[in-house]
Amino acid sequence: MSRPGIALRREARWLVLHRGARTLSKRYARKGMPLERMLFEPGARDDPYPLYEEIRARGRIVASGAIANATVDHAIISGALRDSASFSVNFGESSETPRAVRWLFRPPDPNIASVVEAPALLGVDPPTHTRYRRLVSKPFTPRALQRVTDRVEERAVELLDGLSGRNHADIVREYSNLLPVAVIAEVLGVPADMRDQFLAWGHAAAPVLDVGLTHREYREVNRALKAMNEWFAAHFANLRRNPGEDILSQLVNADPEDRLNDLELRATAMLLLGAGFETTVNLLGSGVAVIAADDKVRTRLAAEPELWEQAVEELLRLESPVQMTGRLTISDTEIDGVEIPRGTPLLCLLGGANRDPAVFDNPNVFDLDRPNSRDHLALSAGIHYCLGANLARMEGQLGLRLLFERYPDLAVVPGSGRRRDLQSLRGYESLRVDLDRS
Repeated sequence: MSRPGIALRREARWLVLHRGARTLSKRYARKGMPLERMLFEPGARDDPYPLYEEIRARGRIVASGAIANATVDHAIISGALRDSASFSVNFGESSETPRAVRWLFRPPDPNIASVVEAPALLGVDPPTHTRYRRLVSKPFTPRALQRVTDRVEERAVELLDGLSGRNHADIVREYSNLLPVAVIAEVLGVPADMRDQFLAWGHAAAPVLDVGLTHREYREVNRALKAMNEWFAAHFANLRRNPGEDILSQLVNADPEDRLNDLELRATAMLLLGAGFETTVNLLGSGVAVIAADDKVRTRLAAEPELWEQAVEELLRLESPVQMTGRLTISDTEIDGVEIPRGTPLLCLLGGANRDPAVFDNPNVFDLDRPNSRDHLALSAGIHYCLGANLARMEGQLGLRLLFERYPDLAVVPGSGRRRDLQSLRGYESLRVDLDRS
């Protein structure tokens, strides 16, 4: 595609999928539609849960005025995520997407990989997904994961040592943001002098999952994606000359029959960056806020450290780092007695499903004794289940346990938490804490 053609598609995509969606959604929000209010009403992103309950009260699948049909129903979302024969993630290729919309959903620049579009794992259906998943999963050996675990623990101790002697800290900017860089370094072979740049790129590209971006936000996302693509292209060349023990080196230097092409490699690397970094930052920040607010929970975790595994599952359920995902039906289907016609775009609100009272008793309460916490959908389900799920769990458990062991009296400064202004990802941009209340 020519450069003018790429520019035209990029601007057309913004006009329809962002400016158009924002304009229509604001109109429907004024009419009280809960989905549009959740996406665009001031303050709603800080606490979307009351609006999830409004959606739940309207039905198991609720028609939206501007975006898509939406559901917070755990059974329906679980079924949709697991039924890859009836539901597609690739709106740009599905014949059920109107032709003009299909044009808009295809990547504006076929040479720039994203985390949500083909050839990224999140943007492809079988059989393409089956091939990618098989190849990408190979380097995630127990030995490789143990190396990452060891580095995360070392990095956590280093960061906590850096807070020694301090009374106050911004725990997100000085800990939760920085710890996942250890995973990036191990998985992607990122040199130490690139860590700050990766933080900046990751935060700049995070709104790629949202709708209704301003033109400035849209440009910043595309600039970050382009910069990351260029850096990874050079990084792959270096890894071919000087391979390391990291997981990305193994992907780059795989046998020819098991090798991804350069665009597929960039899409995979960026997905690992997004899934392994952005979601974990949010998990750690939310975990600090939830656990620090409950002295009984904190005391029990100190006495029974084996409960940190359960604590992280409850955090994933209660404050899901990823709040929503989308699917499109490619055939008539039925889930839990609900008929869903072919061609139905479905916005799956994971944050609402994980508080579904039909599945979780007292769903708004953090409960270390909840027997079915792992039934949450925070890490998706089915063939698109998070490739880095075990890494995310490990980071959450290690990062939070070591923090509260070092600072058992840590307390959040009242009113200091500032949420990230995102729709799809939920977490803190800043969170001030007292490290020692004594």
